[in-house]
Amino acid sequence: MPKALVIDDKRSMVEMLSHALAQESFEVVPAYSLKEGIKSLTQEIDVAIVDLRLPDGEGIEFVKMAKVSHPFLPMIIITAYGTIEKAVTCIKEGAYDFITKPFDVDQLINLIKRALKEAELKQKKLQGWHKDPRCLELPTLVGESEAWKRVLRDVRTLAGLRTTVLLRGESGTGKELVARAIHSMGTRAGFPFVPINCAAIPKELLEMELFGHEKGAFTGAHETKPGKFELANNGTIFLDEIGDLDISAQAKLLRVLEYGEFERVGGIRPIKVDVRIIAASNKDLEEEVKKGHFREDLFFRLNVFPIFIPPLRERKEDIIPLAEYFIQYYAREFNKPIPQMSREFKSALLSREWKGNVRELKNTIERVMILFKEGTLSLQHLSTTEKTEADSECKPLHSVTKEVAKFLEKEKILEALQSARWNRRKAAKLLGISYRTLLTKIKTYGLIPS
Repeated sequence: MPKALVIDDKRSMVEMLSHALAQESFEVVPAYSLKEGIKSLTQEIDVAIVDLRLPDGEGIEFVKMAKVSHPFLPMIIITAYGTIEKAVTCIKEGAYDFITKPFDVDQLINLIKRALKEAELKQKKLQGWHKDPRCLELPTLVGESEAWKRVLRDVRTLAGLRTTVLLRGESGTGKELVARAIHSMGTRAGFPFVPINCAAIPKELLEMELFGHEKGAFTGAHETKPGKFELANNGTIFLDEIGDLDISAQAKLLRVLEYGEFERVGGIRPIKVDVRIIAASNKDLEEEVKKGHFREDLFFRLNVFPIFIPPLRERKEDIIPLAEYFIQYYAREFNKPIPQMSREFKSALLSREWKGNVRELKNTIERVMILFKEGTLSLQHLSTTEKTEADSECKPLHSVTKEVAKFLEKEKILEALQSARWNRRKAAKLLGISYRTLLTKIKTYGLIPS
């Protein structure tokens, strides 16, 4: 018999929930304060229903403490209208979901059952990971910068949860790749991952694409068609360019997030789904909310756990590893030998702005590999892929020269440091510069021992 902890300072609420849960074969542990709730954690608890406001503290304090001793415990926050932001904060701290007062008891029961099911799957999944550590690797998420490593840490943190995720960043930074990684490492990996670009579909058709339509809903609707949410049931739906979602479709999406249900276009019967939502946008959604183009309540619901993916120009350390990965990929694709990159080739890659981010780099390497025959990749290979005047601005020669000089200087300093086994005074002598100058250069280029 599963055991449910109910924490609320109103005895009528505790009694009502206890009665409802008892009918669903739950053993209920009542608590009327934060202190009592924390004390109850000494027992084996399967699920916790926690009021956000308690007489001696807030539910978030319980969430933080429970996550330490009961890492798999699903916690559902009960909150009144006007405290949504605090409830979202609870989810960031580890709560499963929140429900607003007044609420339907059946809705809460369904939420509890789903939470228990996912907690069980998560434990099984993590047990499998411990047996096979390779499952934690992300071979396609290539990068060495600190910014990218932070993204990877967030991916691993979120993979086993059902938390809604909002990916922020410019076009081409790899938002869909990150979304797929979160899905494939989580408990929903065996179910569909359904991507949809909200900006690529006319707003008149987007609602039908998302939610489907009934037979006879409009002229030409000769049969019922399921939408993307039905296709993604038990899996993940990836809503790219969510900032372009029409305001009417936003209301329907909000209902899916809150109640896990929607109606097809022309339908009268609600359809229940269990779908994890990962959204992405390159727009400033806060600004869109101010302009009235995006619902504030939907933004709060989507922004439970935001991940910002920096542009490639802000993580230069990732350019060469990504280039190497794409070279190997297209060498296999085109059945060609894997070439080495010359120093000049690397310098040219590092000197470009990559306004299209990783997507632009990938396309560039693909063109290089199409033309490559043998030998080492040089500037000649790259020059054939340069953009025309119509779609690119040429950088001044002196700025390119400076960037190349900096790259070569950094390489030379690193070579001397490695040769001197990171004895800085010895390295300074090898380079013919003062010890103080070398320390400044090491700090400027962020050089550290491997």
